[in-house]
Amino acid sequence: MTEAPWRIEADPEPGACADLLAVAFAREPAVIWICGGSVSARTHWFRNTVRTHAGLAGARRTALSDADGRLLAAAVLTPPGATPSAGARALWAARTLLRSGPRALGRTLRYLGATEGGAPAGAWTLEFIGVRPALTGRGAGRALLDHVLSAVPAEAGVCLTTADPSNVGLYRHFGFSPLGEAEVGPLTVTSMARRNR
Repeated sequence: MTEAPWRIEADPEPGACADLLAVAFAREPAVIWICGGSVSARTHWFRNTVRTHAGLAGARRTALSDADGRLLAAAVLTPPGATPSAGARALWAARTLLRSGPRALGRTLRYLGATEGGAPAGAWTLEFIGVRPALTGRGAGRALLDHVLSAVPAEAGVCLTTADPSNVGLYRHFGFSPLGEAEVGPLTVTSMARRNR
């Protein structure tokens, strides 16, 4: 039996997760709409967002890494009911405005306003899951998502939103069902949930 070319890493450093996600989401419709084509705006947006998320009680980051410790894929999850404090939200907004610009701040707030409140009670939220582009289609994303879904303790399972229509079928394959859609600017955002089995 061949050993997997990666290992699960619990609680990887937020900056490393953010940098991987910024690369993995370079072509994702919502991130393009929020940050435009600017690599700098996107990188700072992910660094600021994942850093703020890391301050939430019970927040989880999980990654796949290679033998040298380089992150290959990362996932960010929020526990049921967790939200940043008013101070953390204000600091996130100031940093986003300063480093990613007013467009990124305004559009993120629009996205959140249109998609908040639809999660089933008690569900965890899969905020992000991304794989290094060179590993797409090689099983890294599947391995990480399988691990994340099996490790979530809540009976209500996991929910997510996606603005990429091709992701809807992918998440259905993993047992997620659509809950509804929201129009945000040019995006159609699908909310989905998966109950633990």
